[in-house]
Amino acid sequence: MFVTTLLLALLASACGGRRENAGALTIAVIPKGTSHVFWQSIHAGAEKAAQELGVTVVWRGPLREDDRSSQVNEVQGFITRGVSGIVLAPLDDSALAPPVADAKRAGIPVVVIDSGLKGDDYVSYVATDNRKGGRLAGDELAALLNDKGKVVLLRYAEGSESTAQREEGFLETIKAHPGIHVVSSNQYGGADVEGAYKKSEALLSGMKLPDGRPDVDGIFTPNESTTLAMMRVLQDNGWAGKVKFVGFDATDTLAKGMADGHIDGLVLQDPVNMGYLGVKTIVSHIKGSPVEKRIDTGVRLITREHMNDPDAKELLHPDLDKWLKR
Repeated sequence: MFVTTLLLALLASACGGRRENAGALTIAVIPKGTSHVFWQSIHAGAEKAAQELGVTVVWRGPLREDDRSSQVNEVQGFITRGVSGIVLAPLDDSALAPPVADAKRAGIPVVVIDSGLKGDDYVSYVATDNRKGGRLAGDELAALLNDKGKVVLLRYAEGSESTAQREEGFLETIKAHPGIHVVSSNQYGGADVEGAYKKSEALLSGMKLPDGRPDVDGIFTPNESTTLAMMRVLQDNGWAGKVKFVGFDATDTLAKGMADGHIDGLVLQDPVNMGYLGVKTIVSHIKGSPVEKRIDTGVRLITREHMNDPDAKELLHPDLDKWLKR
């Protein structure tokens, strides 16, 4: 009897070590960052699922979306802690692959959300069709410009698979409009609004006409921080509304910018649904139910004319306080 017990203990150790609250599931949800409204929306969706399913969600992630080592440490810490599963939005498609492989070896399943990851050590990928989102932006900007003019793409950050897909989808679509010329597509705004503001200002200041107007007709930015930063640069220089501008993601500030005519369109994800489905998917897997390898959480473009439609308002102004204690 003693030998049998010892063998079972050793087997449990080999399969991932200690587990928190063996009778209840504890799911770690690790975002790319914690400051942007997008991630707060992911958190709300995760908590919604947790309340429905009777599991515990532990929300931890880096403050900045360029802190790779911090996110790697979070994953490794949760492996040591022995959580039931991990829902991860990898801020780098390569740097987070080894710790996810470590989780799998420890017997802790991982669901990837928001941004893709190299390798195949995760259970499911729950995210926006980001290339489609970029194509929607390209189609809208081309229509706004009547298929002619100069456009700028301010990229987000190297290593971010989700925004890279948006950027490439945008460029693919613009190539189908030979009257539109991309005059800059190799600049990166970075992970925070302040840094992206400086990059946006430097980019546009090098494209001024003699009368002070920017020598550019259209702009696309692929995430919340670059869109907020670009809008502020346009506002601060008196260029808002004079350049066609399509951004990505939703905050109250960006919604107001669109209502004021400073943004012509926003490509919107459904981050609440993404967080919700991320947790539901990992719990289903843990309980032995089959899950899809790829789950699309939806994407759409909203313009000023339709921003007050009920379904658009739900994406622009999600009720986060319903699920988050803030």
